[in-house]
Amino acid sequence: MIIVRGPLNKSFPRRRESRKLRKSLDARFRGHDDLRLNQSFLRNIYLILFLAAFGAPASVFAQLNKETASAAEIAMYEGTDRAQRLIAAARKEGSLLLYTSIAAQDLPVITDDFAKKYGIKVNVWRAANDKVLQRVVKEAAAGRHDFDVAQVATIELEAMHREKLLQEVRSPHFKELIPAAVPPHKEWAAHYLNVWVQAYNINKVRKEELPGNYQDLLHPRWKGRLGIESKNEEWFSTVVKGMGEQQGLKFFRELVAANGISVRTGHSLLNNLVVSGEVPLALTVYNYMPEQAKQKGAPIDWFVIEPVIARANGVAVSKKAPHPHAAVLFYDYMLSEDTQKRLVKMNYVPTNKKVESPLKNIPIKLIDPVATLEESEKWIKLYENIVVRGVQAAQ
Repeated sequence: MIIVRGPLNKSFPRRRESRKLRKSLDARFRGHDDLRLNQSFLRNIYLILFLAAFGAPASVFAQLNKETASAAEIAMYEGTDRAQRLIAAARKEGSLLLYTSIAAQDLPVITDDFAKKYGIKVNVWRAANDKVLQRVVKEAAAGRHDFDVAQVATIELEAMHREKLLQEVRSPHFKELIPAAVPPHKEWAAHYLNVWVQAYNINKVRKEELPGNYQDLLHPRWKGRLGIESKNEEWFSTVVKGMGEQQGLKFFRELVAANGISVRTGHSLLNNLVVSGEVPLALTVYNYMPEQAKQKGAPIDWFVIEPVIARANGVAVSKKAPHPHAAVLFYDYMLSEDTQKRLVKMNYVPTNKKVESPLKNIPIKLIDPVATLEESEKWIKLYENIVVRGVQAAQ
């Protein structure tokens, strides 16, 4: 596995600026796809005429057709020999570039297995979900199409869909997935769920004093002992709506004013601060993080306050993938039963119904990425004002 690192332009927009970018991108690239298609078509016609003039055999024309297949033709192919054709062509391509937000320590389990299984190198650029979105949009605006596969939260993937950057795929694995895993446009598919749980340091918090509901967090015992991640507006909006919007907003204002919340950027960082004891109880970490640390002997455990909320992470193929066969092959690989079992071994919650979930007995409320994206500006502002800036003001 090769990890490509590089500085990010701080001027990249967050998700809330996607709509502004959409208008500028539409204006910038209107009509360019048709131009590229026409140029590609003409090149193929010239080559065919040249080959015909010199008596090229029929097999040459067949090979030309395979090698010039578009990303759409590759992704939409549903023949029984789909896997065999993808593998053969992907091995000729030799590699793919993956933009991902998956935890760094878990990446090799996936990329190394894919490389070993198919002989295809996976080059990786890793960053937070919003940073991946920002990079993809900025590259597209500059006329660059570097990535083959994006593997981030479905909210960011839905934003890429709206920017017309993704390719519809018809995977044979769709029938094995939970219904919410595949949107109608089929330009991304969820391959695991990030389930928010509450984590605590077992040396700092006694099990019997754990809160049974959100109102319990208003107890004075939690003053100065709570932590939260800085970009969890999706979780925040779902909890607030569950309480009734006005009542929910009132609750968080009271919680911040009475007990304070330590706001940290990065779920891994927040989880590590629970392990160290600096944050005795964290309200928003992903389920696999405390479980992995606990299995390694760290003084951490987790529980859930209902409703249990999850955000899906998914996989998508670039419409302009430089290595389209390898990209679609990786897409199918991530949804397959074997790979989903590998994810479960790392305590991820799978979307493949054939694979048993580590949280099978816990009812989960899955965030709708479409609705969340539509309301993102509102909830980002509320979360920052009430939780992030509210905490700063209280301090």
